[in-house]
Amino acid sequence: MISSAAMLPLRMRIAPLAVALVTLVGLCFPAQAEAQAWSLTNAQRQAFLRYYAPVIFKRANANDNKHGYDWLTNFDFDQDGDFSNNKLHWKQINQYVDASRTGPSAFDRWRIRPTLYTSLIEYMDGGKNLTLVYHLYHALDKNAAGNWQLHDWERVELQVRNVVGNPGSGESVAFAVVTQHKRNVVRRQGSTDLNFMQTGTGSHLLIWQAEWSDKLLAPHGQELRFVTEPYSFFAGRMASGGKAEADVNNDDGRKKLHYAFVPEDDAAAVAAFNAQPVRYSTADAQASRYDNGSSANWPAVKRVTYELQDLADILPTHWEQGGYATHWLPDAPRFFFLESPVVNEAGQAEVSAGMQRFFSKTRDIEGQDDREGYPSKAWFFGTFELNDKASDTGGGGGSFGDKSWASTAVDSRGQTRTSASGYPASANSYWWQHDYFVHSGVTDDTDGQEQGFWLQGGWYLPQNGGFDGRWVQLFDDRPGKESGEY
Repeated sequence: MISSAAMLPLRMRIAPLAVALVTLVGLCFPAQAEAQAWSLTNAQRQAFLRYYAPVIFKRANANDNKHGYDWLTNFDFDQDGDFSNNKLHWKQINQYVDASRTGPSAFDRWRIRPTLYTSLIEYMDGGKNLTLVYHLYHALDKNAAGNWQLHDWERVELQVRNVVGNPGSGESVAFAVVTQHKRNVVRRQGSTDLNFMQTGTGSHLLIWQAEWSDKLLAPHGQELRFVTEPYSFFAGRMASGGKAEADVNNDDGRKKLHYAFVPEDDAAAVAAFNAQPVRYSTADAQASRYDNGSSANWPAVKRVTYELQDLADILPTHWEQGGYATHWLPDAPRFFFLESPVVNEAGQAEVSAGMQRFFSKTRDIEGQDDREGYPSKAWFFGTFELNDKASDTGGGGGSFGDKSWASTAVDSRGQTRTSASGYPASANSYWWQHDYFVHSGVTDDTDGQEQGFWLQGGWYLPQNGGFDGRWVQLFDDRPGKESGEY
């Protein structure tokens, strides 16, 4: 681990070497910087994230006066600029709903704004390819031990290959991954478990999500599953007013659903579901009052729109000079060497380049939770281990992430993390900003080994057709707005 005192000398030592090594890697590995390298525009990157944004069917746990608990939301729903009290305040969401029936109240400044936090990684490898990440944000979770937790960390990831221009122009989804607690479950192209809602302006993977409660030995804790039935099944049920349920991967029998969360930017999808935003004025009508044991017919399902925002909106809050102490604990820091700053939608720097320290353990004002946020998530670096099967009790296991950090894991092309990046000193010491492992989509049961490759050297540079969207804010923050207001 690097001490604070050692940070400045380290920057001075590695920065000149970094420039030379990146240049050398770019020359020695032409597969990453091919002659046909080209870049998407930011507008096209936004378009791809919108085009493939998933439809989320969710089971609710609204008994015991907990209506509204299962809404997706955004990090600053309570508009106080403090993440440490999100769980505490979310426990009052039923009071927010009830107060909305009668007009102005202490809750009318809240902005629920159901949100998926996104990133897009763009790289050349035989052609143009993308990794799309969607993190479903919940302000409260409850694990199988019955403990309350702050911030949920479930995500959907899609690998899109052979991009030739705008979305829908012939590219394909090679595989998708969902978080199921610590397990990363994959389904590859052609699987009957990969089902999409197709519109003229979108291809939306169908996902089912469990409710927030702590059901043991069953889907629980907001875990994600692939929906194994085509969209036509749901369209038929909606049209007939039939039972609302979904078949999911690695489970017997259909699961109940009480919510449908629909990407707000696809007008056709919104119209098909007749989805509505959550506003203070509509909160009462948009909150489910069903619990996980209750069956609902489609007329009772709440169809809610969600918006897209950026992982990079939240990363500056983890930075040691970005007010981290409001949101995160000063424990187990992560060091990153940033070759470029974290920039906002206007291209202005919010985190400086150089060796930077980030903190990611959750600060919970109630003192019940200290889980780790984005800078410590294996999926942020691509160092998760793929699984074909889901497990109701969770558990990912394996050591690929640890070996990647130590730079002892060799990829399918014979590279380690540090040999690919050109930063040998980073092993067991710090992350290079653009460290990223691209999975092939094939599972490997060998402990500490995954099929795929590390992106090399200058892969992220525009001249090499790359873009590392983990560190760039693409979507307008719309501060203070209700969902659906522009």
